[in-house]
Amino acid sequence: MSACSCLGVDVHAHVVPREFPAYLGASAAPAGWPSMVPGQDCQHRNVMIDGKNYRTVTDKSWTTSRRLADFEEMGLAVQAISPMPELLSYWMPTSAAAQLVRYLNEQIAGMVAESAGGLVGLGAVPLQDMDLAICELSYIKTSLGLKGVEIGSNINGVVMGDVRWFPFFEACAALDLSVFVHALRPAGMDRLVGPPPLQQVLAYPTDVGLAAASVLTGNLMSRVPCLRLAFSHGGGTLAMLLPRLQQAISVFPSLKDSVRRSPLEQARELYYDTLVFDTPTLQHLVRTFGASQLMVGTDYPFNFHDARPLERCRAADFDDAVMDQLTHTNARRFLGLTKGTLP
Repeated sequence: MSACSCLGVDVHAHVVPREFPAYLGASAAPAGWPSMVPGQDCQHRNVMIDGKNYRTVTDKSWTTSRRLADFEEMGLAVQAISPMPELLSYWMPTSAAAQLVRYLNEQIAGMVAESAGGLVGLGAVPLQDMDLAICELSYIKTSLGLKGVEIGSNINGVVMGDVRWFPFFEACAALDLSVFVHALRPAGMDRLVGPPPLQQVLAYPTDVGLAAASVLTGNLMSRVPCLRLAFSHGGGTLAMLLPRLQQAISVFPSLKDSVRRSPLEQARELYYDTLVFDTPTLQHLVRTFGASQLMVGTDYPFNFHDARPLERCRAADFDDAVMDQLTHTNARRFLGLTKGTLP
């Protein structure tokens, strides 16, 4: 059993602001524009979208001090915060989405400034408009000092490995910004039998796995080799799909011609969080992707999060060197942090 006691760096944690701004357009707010109403007590509020309660969240979603107070129990030194994925707003008119994500980015930057080094920020961009998205990337980097950006596993149904998104990824690499991919409005909801939470439980990892696979089959890392790209939920289904894809390129000539490099080789250039809730699965991910590519992820502060992520890593019986990589070294590299910048 590893004796490593290093504090962790969490790359997967979310922010919801206490309030949302009023829409500044000339007409009524577009469909999907969020608002907040009080919850059952002073520590909870309801995110309202199109007149329905999308999610009830706690004040840990927006109060920096409440968030930092949980670090000791979770074993964390640093947490990368990004918007609740539904707020990425790719489906809104461009001007509305640009207004909302700018507000989110400035809220995240404010929390980072309050945290005395405990938080780093991953912002959002309106990817339905490439020019505006790249412009917001520059603002995130130069004006707000955030370390990267969160994007959805698909953008209005177009998978992220599609060539049309390559200019965005090239801009991220040029600005030295990390990219964290989170499941969003996943495919396959019509195939689920059961209540709505199954979207998070089953459909999210499926969509993330397909998104990661599209990066391999779309040759994104060959086109943008300096890109730091990470996937939530342990890469979803990718680890199970990867052997099939690897075998397929030796069977189907069309795949051999279109996939320029070994899928396994490419997969080992991506990053993944450890949020899989299972020790054998985590061990399998380390064997498949390499100990250098896994990072702590929690999905804090939502109900379906890992409250003790380092304990899960320790339960896998990794040696101290691997524990160092999983708990903080890999995340520091992914986020572009130097050792001296961490508490």
